[in-house]
Amino acid sequence: MTTTTVASFEIKYHQYLDPQGKPTQELPAFAKDMDKMRKLYRDMALLRAFDAKAYALQRTGKMGTYPASLGQEAIGIGYGDAMTAEDVLIPYYRSTGAMLKHGITMEEILLYWGGDESGSNYSVAKEDFPICVPIANQIIHASGVAKAIQMRGQKRAVATEIGEGGTSEGDFYEGINVAGIWNLGVVFMVNNNQWAISVPTEIQTACETYAQKAIAAGIEGVQVDGNDIIAVKQVAEYAFEKARNGGGPTLIEAITYRLCDHTTADDASRYDDPKVKEEAWKNEPMVRLRKYLEANKAWSDKDEEAMKAEIAKEVEAAVKAYEETPKPGPELMFDHLYAELPELTKPQREAAIKLAEKARGAK
Repeated sequence: MTTTTVASFEIKYHQYLDPQGKPTQELPAFAKDMDKMRKLYRDMALLRAFDAKAYALQRTGKMGTYPASLGQEAIGIGYGDAMTAEDVLIPYYRSTGAMLKHGITMEEILLYWGGDESGSNYSVAKEDFPICVPIANQIIHASGVAKAIQMRGQKRAVATEIGEGGTSEGDFYEGINVAGIWNLGVVFMVNNNQWAISVPTEIQTACETYAQKAIAAGIEGVQVDGNDIIAVKQVAEYAFEKARNGGGPTLIEAITYRLCDHTTADDASRYDDPKVKEEAWKNEPMVRLRKYLEANKAWSDKDEEAMKAEIAKEVEAAVKAYEETPKPGPELMFDHLYAELPELTKPQREAAIKLAEKARGAK
């Protein structure tokens, strides 16, 4: 039988710093700017400190379920730093790093996870979407927003993020498929942290990479070392520039390891091999970047101590503001859902208010 190859594909892998913080190739210009790299290191440290405090708030009954980004900080901070103020972020539950980079405050994030709908009424990033908890819904939302931007003729990009487990959902394929058909300016970030809650990546897909799932949609797919913030930022900058200028969507798979529970409702010690996690700690992004900074005489123990003290104050100030915010009434779930409340829903709103008042009176 004679055959002809009608199409062929490949997935490129990007890395600039190895786990020891040593360059593996010529670095992009921004990576040689030590002030810039110090800022990115601080951003990751802030995210890590904020996550730790959010965990403590949940454990003491002051907040609801929370998903941390421990070991995955380079992803959100990296692509978040590549966004402009005009770009739109469609976050999922572990997009805290990108949210902080795009102007959403720690207090607003705490309010959301504390059950206050006003936390999604962002003071700066007005057009960014609320956090998406249902798996893969954000992929369709991102393509919809990108279509609106395309119809308006605006030079803006849309960013969204998903865990590798979420790429098994139908919504994921539908979202990237329509992005490909309509040549939409979306950057799809896949956080491959090796775990879909307790399901390991090796039984999640038969694909060699998650990046190759882009091929089915006819869009570009690339893979990066998700613990190398230089690689994440550099590839994201390329993808965003392409998206803003009519070049279409890009799917970026960032390979990392989840060093924490899936959320505060999970206990990863039940399924995560401690030896594997111990090795993963040696590869985590903050240690890698700190080694790079130290090798360039741009960081010291004194700098580390001062940074941690500053960050602690910032996080505590956000927590104080959150704790002093009056607890919301049930009407907020109606008021922040509709531009104009439907007539059929008004009695439900009033009933919810009366029920809450009755409950308070019973106390």
